[in-house]
Amino acid sequence: MAKKQFQSAEAGSEKGINPLVRLVRYLEDAKGELRKITWPTLKETRKATLAVLGFVAVMAVILGLVDLGLSSLIKTILS
Repeated sequence: MAKKQFQSAEAGSEKGINPLVRLVRYLEDAKGELRKITWPTLKETRKATLAVLGFVAVMAVILGLVDLGLSSLIKTILS
């Protein structure tokens, strides 16, 4: 019973609103938030992309070497 007394007024008022109105309000809020974003420049995007691709390449080589080593170890143990 105590929980019902402490519900916020906003939560109570949202229950009776048409779902379509709530959806439109949500989309308007999302649009407003997207306008606040500082998007990266093309140069920053390219730099970040190259960093990610470089990291992926390095990790692929490391994991490939670990896989090769472990598979050789397993073959040696089993034969």
